[in-house]
Amino acid sequence: MPPGVCHVSSAKGQEMADVVVLGAGVSGHTAALHLRRKLGREHTVTVVSPNANWNWIPSNIWVGVGKMSKADVVFALAPIYRKKSIEHRQAKAVAIWPHGDNSDPRGAVDIVSTAADSVGDETRIRYDYLINATGPQLKFAMTPGLGPDGHTVSVCTADHAVEAADKLHECIEAMKAGATKTLIVGMGHGTCTCEGAAFEYIFNVDHELREAGVRDRARLIYLTNEASLGDFGVGGMTFDDMGFETSSELWTASLFREREVEAILGAHVSQVREGVVEYETLDGERHELAFDFAMLLPPFGGVPMSAYAADGSDITADLFAPSGFMKVDADYTAKPYAEWKASDWPHTYQAPGFDNLFAVGIAFAPPHQISQPRKTSNGTMIAPSPPRTGMPSGAMGKTVAMTIVDRIKNPAADARRASMADMGAACVASAGANLRTGSAAAMTMMPVVPDFDRFPTGRDLKQTRGEIGLAGHWVKLMLHHLFIHKAKARLGWQFIPE
Repeated sequence: MPPGVCHVSSAKGQEMADVVVLGAGVSGHTAALHLRRKLGREHTVTVVSPNANWNWIPSNIWVGVGKMSKADVVFALAPIYRKKSIEHRQAKAVAIWPHGDNSDPRGAVDIVSTAADSVGDETRIRYDYLINATGPQLKFAMTPGLGPDGHTVSVCTADHAVEAADKLHECIEAMKAGATKTLIVGMGHGTCTCEGAAFEYIFNVDHELREAGVRDRARLIYLTNEASLGDFGVGGMTFDDMGFETSSELWTASLFREREVEAILGAHVSQVREGVVEYETLDGERHELAFDFAMLLPPFGGVPMSAYAADGSDITADLFAPSGFMKVDADYTAKPYAEWKASDWPHTYQAPGFDNLFAVGIAFAPPHQISQPRKTSNGTMIAPSPPRTGMPSGAMGKTVAMTIVDRIKNPAADARRASMADMGAACVASAGANLRTGSAAAMTMMPVVPDFDRFPTGRDLKQTRGEIGLAGHWVKLMLHHLFIHKAKARLGWQFIPE
């Protein structure tokens, strides 16, 4: 029997369980919808999220250039959860009691309300099963001067993206009046992830500049912690193109040449002053780069939470890695990069020692980088962090939800599996947002975590490819509408793949 699981017979003779999901992003929201779909109403499903709204984050890129509005990518969670009989607590989780406490052996979570009528109120809620899907903490503070409270913009939230679009269009208007401008897009720290998002955003910026007729007045620079173009935090890819193998590095470089985008590689941004980025490169050299507009993504960390044993002793280090992400069924043994394996990656997302505690999406601690970590000659770490968003996050959320459904019916049920070393992902960098004028650089990979024991290139060449053109743009636009439909739990939502 899973630790802390309460079994109470209902009038129908079925077991009753309380399932709590921390976070309402792609992973958490997906898990909650599938839990409610598969569980009878004698079981409760509660979502704890500090935000009242859901945001389809991939389309923030389009918001960030003004092609979509905030309303196109955001909607209120409460009506969906009411319709689906999911309890919504607008609050942030601050502590987990996986063994229960002195008053109740069931697991518990301490939450602090963020709702307007109860801000700061703290409550302890009980669970029989818990999914940590809290997503990332945006760690702008790791780079002084980075972020909307500093000197750069972001597309990490819908509000950030609205500000980015405003600043970009101010820049474009100045160029229309005759000014020349330097625009930088990329990563704001040596350990950032989401290189694909920065790649997509810079080509949307390029599209806007060309559409406005001012591309010749703009110097457009991609500043990244990737050691080579096309790395994307996954160590790059090998594509099969009509029987010929090519690298994602060559494929990406051709796009940069075609679009006249400069690339600064292997960079760690150490500070941003007003109008100036300071950065260090892998050769140990330190540089300054003046800019008029900069969208630099922050590094991610786990959402801060503590963990306690039943007697109140602190066990945070047992449940969480130093990064703040939760430990799961991965191999966290320290070893050289060359010795890391696809099999090191988690399969079930269970926290060690607990059959009723899981972490999915960005909330779980990856066992190692996929892209090779490097240090500058000064000892500064430049290591793109593994991406864990989008399609893989949704698949993890559904898989863990189905494990919980199985275990409510049969506590001895095996956990279902969804390793990133077995699942694929797509990155569609699409510029423009209508059916006729857009274009896209579309990449698919299988698996996300390369497995050199199974594939000579680390990935299945039949399912790893790069394509450029309008078709990929149509796919991206279709996916936007499909996933909004799915997230709103509209008719047939469950048939749309994760």
